[in-house]
Amino acid sequence: LIDNDSLVDFFETHYYNDAIDSVQPLVSGALALINDSRLLTQDISDREVDYKLYSFVKREGTPDPIKSFPTVMDSILVKYKGQYLSDTDNLVDFDESFVNPIWLTLNGVIRGWAHGFTNFKGGDNITDNGPITFENGGNGVLFIPSGLAYANFGSGNILPNECLLFYIDLYDFVKDTDHDNDGVASIFE
Repeated sequence: LIDNDSLVDFFETHYYNDAIDSVQPLVSGALALINDSRLLTQDISDREVDYKLYSFVKREGTPDPIKSFPTVMDSILVKYKGQYLSDTDNLVDFDESFVNPIWLTLNGVIRGWAHGFTNFKGGDNITDNGPITFENGGNGVLFIPSGLAYANFGSGNILPNECLLFYIDLYDFVKDTDHDNDGVASIFE
């Protein structure tokens, strides 16, 4: 409950600046995140605790041909930047993979990622004899309560009970990922 209160307070005092692709302190004339229709709320139950997970969907993703959304068990190709909300309402960087995209499996990351990425679609691979390049993928921000992140344990320079946010670009995903290669998608096992 404390995490949700902290996130709602943050949404009331911050907005998404489309011009610089960044969450910023609220200024006169800007639309607070709490009132922005692009901020989605998901009710998630994990280990018998109910959470609210928030996803700011700047771009859902418009791949051609049309792709579905990844499941909580699929593998994703993503770039991201992680921040945590400090006691002073400031955002502090802690992790960044915005140089090169990396493959991750959603069953092996924090629960906030596993559920949050289900709001975005992968893009189109437009590589033509050069670096692997994608366009039209999902783009936005995941706002994650501590219980769906590193809870009361923390990790590295992330203290216990920190609310996290991640700027994300979803490039691609493997539909029906089969982690144990038995011919049955992991989501069905």
